[in-house]
Amino acid sequence: MPTPHEAETQHTGPEEADQPPPMSSHDGAPSAAPPVATPSAPSRNPCCLCWCCCCCCSWNEERRRAWRASREATLQPLPSCEVCTAPSPEEVRSWAQSFDKLIHSPAGRSVFREFLRTEYSEENMLFWLACEELKAEANQHVVDEKARLIYEDYVSILSPKEVSLDSRVREGINKRMQEPSAHTFDDAQLQIYTLMHRDSYPRFLGSPTYRALLLQEPTPSSSEA
Repeated sequence: MPTPHEAETQHTGPEEADQPPPMSSHDGAPSAAPPVATPSAPSRNPCCLCWCCCCCCSWNEERRRAWRASREATLQPLPSCEVCTAPSPEEVRSWAQSFDKLIHSPAGRSVFREFLRTEYSEENMLFWLACEELKAEANQHVVDEKARLIYEDYVSILSPKEVSLDSRVREGINKRMQEPSAHTFDDAQLQIYTLMHRDSYPRFLGSPTYRALLLQEPTPSSSEA
């Protein structure tokens, strides 16, 4: 029978009692531990069937980070041609003729995107640009990666940059994401284009930003000095 002192030294606290005892080299090890298989990376991730950003497959993580960095390098900062090109007065006036002329003008996209940023809806333009980039891609592997990034960034309800899409369009995207193509987001891109056209474009034409551009004097060329 242990003495009171021995009982006190043998007592373990609740933290220690909850922990399993360490197994020594003489303790029995599991007799039939299944071997750990290392699956090869498939061309398309088979475990992500819902495309809802809840899958954390480690084999694809590095490639996803690389593509995200590449995409943000080309989409988040304005491309140099859109930053440096000064629109002529004729081009600025043409933006009021149609939304199509505005959004297909590099300088127009730059100015309109800055306007959308003031309205906290810049993600609409970013999504439209990402879809245009996807449609220009021919490599299927690259299409798969870019389509997933677009879904995560602009379609997933978990994203802070989620764009506003109706349930019919979302359902169509979810089906097409099983076999992504360069045109997976065509319906969604058209819906966001229509939203910008009907909602943001009229406000842009009446904004101080656009009115200031209309009033700008043309920059004289060096030959006119």
